[in-house]
Amino acid sequence: MEEKNNQFKVDISKCIANPECVFKGNKYRITILSDVLIRFEYNEEGKFNDYPTLLAINRKFEKIPKFTVKQDEKFLNISNNYFVLEYAKEKPFTSSKLMPDANLRVSLINTDKVWYVNHPEVRNFKGTSYSLDLNKGNLKLWKGLYSTDGFASIDDSARPVFVSDGSVKKNPSDGLDIYLFIYRKDFGLALQSYFELTGYPTLIPRYALGVWWNKNEAYKSQDILDLVQKFDKNNMPISSVILGPSWHKTKDEKGNKINTAFTFDNELIPNPKDLIERLHRENVFFGININTKDGINPRENTYLEIARELNQTKNEIIPINVYNDKIVKLYFEKLIKPLNDIGVDLLWLDEDTKDMTSLFMINHYSFMHCKAVSGKRTVILSRNPGIAAHRYPVLYSGDTLVSWKTLKLLPHYNSSSSNIGVSWWSHDIGGYKNGTEDEELYARYVQLGTYSPIFRFAADNGRYYKREPWKWDVKTQKIVKDYMNVRYRLIPYIYTEAYKYSKTGSPLIQPLYYKYPELYDEPIYKNEYFFGSELFVSPITEPKDTVMKRVVHRIFLPNGMWYDFKTGKKFPGGKRYVTFFKDEDYPVFAKSGSIIPMAILDSDRLNDSRPPRKLEIQVFPGRSNAYRLYEDDGVSNLYQEGYYIITNIDYNYRENNYTLIIRPIDGKSGLIPDKRDYKIRFRNTKYAEDVKVNVGRHEVEFEKYIDDSDFIIEVKDVPTIQQLTINCAGKDIEIDAVRLINEEIDSIISDLKIETKLKEKIADIIFSDMSIRKKRIEIRKLRKDGLKSLFVRMFIKLLEYIAEI
Repeated sequence: MEEKNNQFKVDISKCIANPECVFKGNKYRITILSDVLIRFEYNEEGKFNDYPTLLAINRKFEKIPKFTVKQDEKFLNISNNYFVLEYAKEKPFTSSKLMPDANLRVSLINTDKVWYVNHPEVRNFKGTSYSLDLNKGNLKLWKGLYSTDGFASIDDSARPVFVSDGSVKKNPSDGLDIYLFIYRKDFGLALQSYFELTGYPTLIPRYALGVWWNKNEAYKSQDILDLVQKFDKNNMPISSVILGPSWHKTKDEKGNKINTAFTFDNELIPNPKDLIERLHRENVFFGININTKDGINPRENTYLEIARELNQTKNEIIPINVYNDKIVKLYFEKLIKPLNDIGVDLLWLDEDTKDMTSLFMINHYSFMHCKAVSGKRTVILSRNPGIAAHRYPVLYSGDTLVSWKTLKLLPHYNSSSSNIGVSWWSHDIGGYKNGTEDEELYARYVQLGTYSPIFRFAADNGRYYKREPWKWDVKTQKIVKDYMNVRYRLIPYIYTEAYKYSKTGSPLIQPLYYKYPELYDEPIYKNEYFFGSELFVSPITEPKDTVMKRVVHRIFLPNGMWYDFKTGKKFPGGKRYVTFFKDEDYPVFAKSGSIIPMAILDSDRLNDSRPPRKLEIQVFPGRSNAYRLYEDDGVSNLYQEGYYIITNIDYNYRENNYTLIIRPIDGKSGLIPDKRDYKIRFRNTKYAEDVKVNVGRHEVEFEKYIDDSDFIIEVKDVPTIQQLTINCAGKDIEIDAVRLINEEIDSIISDLKIETKLKEKIADIIFSDMSIRKKRIEIRKLRKDGLKSLFVRMFIKLLEYIAEI
């Protein structure tokens, strides 16, 4: 048991709360864990739990909250800036429907809101769910922490506990154990308290932010190498290959079907260690599908060793019982460690089960084991057990259907997961099975995947599931390639946001309704979300108008000034828009002053997700801002010992003068390239004659030029431990590239297959000063000039959209 203890041991002392925060009687215990978190325990026999549960692993919070206490023999009153707690001592935590009769009640300061045990909490915006397996469009989400009531509770009663060696035991208390988050409008504080209680999110390895490949094919070694080569030949990056169930033995020597889960099929992959080493040389990581549900088959390579240890003489399947310490030890020692030893980077735990506790335990043990054995950051891919799922990334949404309905679910699903602190969801890009393969749907999946936590191509076995970009037409190939490259270029930004998530608990994806809760019930806008601190996404989940050849898309933008991330067009915020998007375009916006660090891809190191030698920094005008770029080696846990570097990018904006300063402010050198080539792209900015560039105190040479509506400055070989200062002066610096609806409509008319002279007549009507009603009449009259009915209907519809603007 010693090896198991080392891997899974738990610090029990962290679960005994600070004594000054605890109020205890014969049958109750109330603990004020933070300004916004209270623990309520009630047990008729006075038995309370101080062990960590599967959910709560820390109750000794770093900061002791401030509160005021008034009590006597019968009553307890505790208050702070968020709540007033009232309790009739020793009475059960139950309530009648009449609030004054409640034995325990917690009121929110300066509101009429009151929480009590068994409160229905109907204003809860929900969180996430087990998975989306074969979902046809109806989301049923579990409870989250975000509520317009300003409170939410989690019932942890009687949940199993960890003992010191990491084993799971029955909870010593069978009473009530509830955590109440009572935060009014400070949801960020609630998340911080939740993470302090349950453990902060894991910082995933940098390669996990690249492009994953996961198709359920019976790949041979050469097939996998050829696949990677095909991506490279098409100049498309790939970071991970994950094999489905076909990688392991499925037939015995006589051709009979067997069901192994841990042994490579030698006919397919005769030398897995060599294959993995060759993939690693290409900067491609390797994962495999594992399912413990069917137990340990006698055909596994190490079966006899395991049977001997268990004193099992019969040649039969050994169930994998996560509550049996000896089986757990042998499972990892004899089945999983050999896979770790040959270099397997990622375990896909494909456990489709209703036993959430068992699912949680296999996730927990697998994560802890792989972390201990490899000494590196670990990725496991699993369905959601619903218990502190943020600790064991990444969650897998199951076998999803190929459909627009599925695509439409994903943005809201990702956003709502933030309500329970989960960011790392992995969905099947393109959908997994059934449905119809459609180039527009495929491209929209890829575009959403680019601005999602994890980007994973996936499909079931079948020659006609087209996840390979090169199997599509030239236009679709280009769209997919461009967005795959954008994804890789964004890794410096996404990784920085991932680090912030792991340190502060700020989710990578945050729904629009965090700032505008009134929009939650508006289906047009509920899919919109913030992607990190600088970007905002309004995903396209509907097919285009086939006549117009555009998606008609309604957008709400938050307050402030926003810029289309691709075109730079300016959109004043706090407004609703009707927009028109071509297949190759996607509604992603950067706020005024945004700073976006992006890699410049090197064709010789296309799959390399490490900190880049060449860095482009996109800066949007309008206001001053600062961004802290976080970098480390991307795979090890050394960052926890200070082996990282934070580079401050400071943008000081004035209308006729602006400065960008890039300088390291924290960490250790040697973790990123010693020198960097910088391309600074000032978006929507005019050419500046007066430019000075300094590295340290010395002026250096640089190149400056205009690219479309952007002003570019390139500086080469800048030592990354020195300060780079760029000062630009000029008059009326910003280009006023405001989005004009007439330009978009003119583009639509230009692309239509209509006689050119007829287009002139249409434009004269559309862009005239006539009323909308009069324009409709004049458009209908064009039938006599040969305008087809389908185009008449299209323009009538277009005029309806214009009327909304």
